[in-house]
Amino acid sequence: MNESLTARLRCPICHAPLHQEGNSLLCAAPRTHCFDLASAGYVNLASAKAAGGGDDAELIRARSAFLERGHYERILDAVCGLLKKYAAGSCVLDAGCGEGYYSCRMAAQGMQVIGLDLSKRGITHAAKLAKRNALPALFCVGGIFDLPVADASVDAVVSLFAPVAEEEFLRVLKPGGVLLVVGAGAEHLFSLKRVLYEQPYKNEERADAPDAMRELERCHLSYTVELSNEELQALFAMTPYYYRTPRAGRERLAATSRLAVEVDVDMTVYVK
Repeated sequence: MNESLTARLRCPICHAPLHQEGNSLLCAAPRTHCFDLASAGYVNLASAKAAGGGDDAELIRARSAFLERGHYERILDAVCGLLKKYAAGSCVLDAGCGEGYYSCRMAAQGMQVIGLDLSKRGITHAAKLAKRNALPALFCVGGIFDLPVADASVDAVVSLFAPVAEEEFLRVLKPGGVLLVVGAGAEHLFSLKRVLYEQPYKNEERADAPDAMRELERCHLSYTVELSNEELQALFAMTPYYYRTPRAGRERLAATSRLAVEVDVDMTVYVK
């Protein structure tokens, strides 16, 4: 495990620094909390109140199947471009990294990456990918509102289609560190919603933008992807719509052989 990354972690119980001994991470003496490294290469640092949450296996499979087709590669390229512009050569925390698609590709471009998510299945997938490709990335099971990350220890935080935990992000960022927030724009997946719902709606502007950070740059990315039914089903399964779509909408989607779908994303960079 990358020791330069493990040194940026803290104990989720007592918040003391962690260090590696063999296949375990331990608190600095005289603490006795111990966290074993899984064979896949990750460590579980979820607090007791947050343990057991996150995406399930079906969602992880669907998201991996969709993302590996390259449909969001332009988002990835834009994210890496902004990080190189504002945090070149830095340690990046991917807060809510899911199955690690973005984390591993950021690491493949030379960034030191800590990926964190409550989904043990997602983190397992990410850690195996990073280990297989010898990437400079460390993956942890943990919650973004109780980060097992030391104060002022990372240069950048990335929040990709995830909630913004501003207080925690400010705590772990170094002075002058940056936060990159990526979220759905107004038209994101609107054609999909037209199939699913009788009265589709546009996405509202997010309400969790950070208040105590200064905005450096805001940009917008919009394009269209042509999807087969198999790809549509994978995309559907990785969205919140999967849990609140009526039967009629699911049936319409099942009968849709191909569909042009909007990818509409807002990206904003903030500085601490």
